[in-house]
Amino acid sequence: MADSMKTDKLPFPILIGDIGGTNARFSILIDAYAEPKAFPNVRTADYPTIDDAIQAVVLDNTSVQPRSAILAVAGPIDGDEIDLTNCDWVVRPKAMIADLGFEDVLVVNDFEAQALAAAALPEEYRETLGPKGESHMASRVVLGPGTGLGVAGLVYARHIWFPVPGEGGHVDVGPRSERDFEIFPHLERIEGRISAEEILSGRGIVNIYQAVCAADGLEIAFSDPADITANGLNGTNPQAVETLSLFATYLGRVAGDMALIFMARGGVYLAGGISQKILPALRAPAFRAAFEDKAPHSELMATIPTFVVTHPQAALAGLASFARTPAAYGISMDGRRWQA
Repeated sequence: MADSMKTDKLPFPILIGDIGGTNARFSILIDAYAEPKAFPNVRTADYPTIDDAIQAVVLDNTSVQPRSAILAVAGPIDGDEIDLTNCDWVVRPKAMIADLGFEDVLVVNDFEAQALAAAALPEEYRETLGPKGESHMASRVVLGPGTGLGVAGLVYARHIWFPVPGEGGHVDVGPRSERDFEIFPHLERIEGRISAEEILSGRGIVNIYQAVCAADGLEIAFSDPADITANGLNGTNPQAVETLSLFATYLGRVAGDMALIFMARGGVYLAGGISQKILPALRAPAFRAAFEDKAPHSELMATIPTFVVTHPQAALAGLASFARTPAAYGISMDGRRWQA
């Protein structure tokens, strides 16, 4: 195992994988100049182990045998057996080297990969929210509402991008407006507190919607985030419409907080499945107004651009960018890289 903060290049061809709780995506990068060769998306429930999935979906369907692998996983990386947060797969790099023929395996956090993407994302794969701002070569933040709320920083120093993974989705959030004070008593709490993830995720959409109904003494019509989103976007249900507006407001507040923490003059990037799905709601004034409403720093906030990531596989694109030019990124490999 590597024992220092090396940024040695991994040997090509490189298998790149984005392993989520529900889906896994793989591609192979033949060399530093090639476009990644993509493989069909994998449902994690369809294969007992990640090794089985890699063998069946990738290795059995290509004449190019990868020499190394870079895997982004949704879960903490601690030791030789890496458990995924929302599925039964366990990543065992030593076994991958022994059984699948890899020489080199690097495992990173899934939101590190999203942060890497934010460093290298072309303009056509992002949509600007609010005033069109330049994405300066300066620190950035990525927030990804999805199954949970992923947050990562991206610090720019000495011409190198340093991704900073963390658990920013679990910060406390509280009521602010008069409407918030009506709704927040009805929000579900975990051990007495409301974390950002409890309102800015798939289940968060349901939590907000049910709290809106409870505050107004109305029957709950929906229990699925997709139904609430659909009825909010097409305007057929007033509570669903308000839910999306509140979601955009709360996301703007938390995104603004993270921008202040990292002094993210390079912009805030909204990744994750939900951001793309509710893009019309995020284009409305509520998100940007909440993002900028940070007295005494509202003028500063107005200069920070905000984007929705529209790349269909941003994490894979981020990993590919790192694989091509590892020296441009400060990725710690200590305890996360295994070599034959």
